[in-house]
Amino acid sequence: MNKSIVSIVHYENPIESVRKAVELSHGLDHLPPNAKIFIKPNIVFWTKEVPFPKWGVITTSRVVEDMVVLLKERGIADITIGEGMVTNTPRDRETPAHAFKTLGYNALKKRYGVKYINVFERPFDKVDLGAGIVFNFNTDILHSDFVVDLPVLKTHNQAKVSLGIKNLKGMIDINSRKKSHSADQKMDLNYHIARLANKMPPMFTLLDGIYTNERGPSFDGRIRRSNILIASADVLSADMVGAKVLGYEPSDVPHLAHAAQYMQRPLDLSDIEVVGKRIEDVASFHEYDFPYVKNNTLRRSLARMGIKGLSYPKYDLSMCTYCSAINGIILFAIAQAWRGKPWDDVEVLTGKIMKPAPGKKKTILLGKCMYEANRDHPNIQEMIPVKGCPPSPKAVVKAFHKAGIKIDPAILENIDKASGFFMGKYEGKPEFEESFFTILS
Repeated sequence: MNKSIVSIVHYENPIESVRKAVELSHGLDHLPPNAKIFIKPNIVFWTKEVPFPKWGVITTSRVVEDMVVLLKERGIADITIGEGMVTNTPRDRETPAHAFKTLGYNALKKRYGVKYINVFERPFDKVDLGAGIVFNFNTDILHSDFVVDLPVLKTHNQAKVSLGIKNLKGMIDINSRKKSHSADQKMDLNYHIARLANKMPPMFTLLDGIYTNERGPSFDGRIRRSNILIASADVLSADMVGAKVLGYEPSDVPHLAHAAQYMQRPLDLSDIEVVGKRIEDVASFHEYDFPYVKNNTLRRSLARMGIKGLSYPKYDLSMCTYCSAINGIILFAIAQAWRGKPWDDVEVLTGKIMKPAPGKKKTILLGKCMYEANRDHPNIQEMIPVKGCPPSPKAVVKAFHKAGIKIDPAILENIDKASGFFMGKYEGKPEFEESFFTILS
């Protein structure tokens, strides 16, 4: 049996560590001559308003440049970097442009002739992934000759891990992303993302674990300096090894289990050869989930504050990216608004499948999907809808104020600045270096 090769390397030096990961995995051995290359980093979030924790959230510019250098050494001239990042306003073009510039992609263009694109400014092609899934993918990645997939090594509070396959979600349009967060609990998020790699060109995956993220995928997670690189010419193999390094059996990660079943692959790594470092030498358990109280009606951190009179059930897989982006900030705003006096039996429902509980006096339906699912539900005594898709910060503030929860409007209305609050955790810690996210001209 021919085994897929996955390399595990400690990151030690620029270029040479990535070179070692590539060479040990033989990941570029089948790179076509004069190939058109598409590089897919992970830029899950960006704001141009304040510095925010990028470590473990965004693919390091160090790894992106190192890959470009290795491709140029192989005579590759046509290289495009592309991403479709989440912004608070889906039509925002300024924030992605600011991200590309700040991360040094302009310098890559000047030095190596690399192009970079915001996929939301480019066409999408309809792709049938099988199993009833049809998504719209960025045309540039589909029509490349070879893909270099550069995700961060991190956990994910919905998908357990976010690695090579999950990173490709950034290549589909907004409607496809929303569709992937289906209310169908069989054909759910995991079912959909498991097939994202099905119609990709030949691909090399390198998991950037210089920084890893616990309770990711964003800046509110717990970020670590881990110095791990994992590489393979087979994305599922890279992801299964990456899951093990993060402390999870591939069989316990639903989208990896779905993908393995579809590809008729074992989940025990028996068809994978790991070279370089051993999994057990680098593995470290990373929690993926934020803990909630036993009945999942309130995040445990809020319950520890003594908050009463509020039910804010744990998010489920049907809550899409754009509601997820605002959800954490709302929880932060609630914590800031607590003054020790119980609120008036308020519940907040998110996603597409939650149902109002009996006996609650006020029910906030957060987002268009939740409103449409429950606007006529008999358990609702007083409905407070937030109908936007995604919900606007002003509408969210208005709804919570109407429910008697006086969240600070400045937190929501300056949502791009709120991420800056999380920088304090990393101040004075030399292992968290901003230089990993810059490229000098």
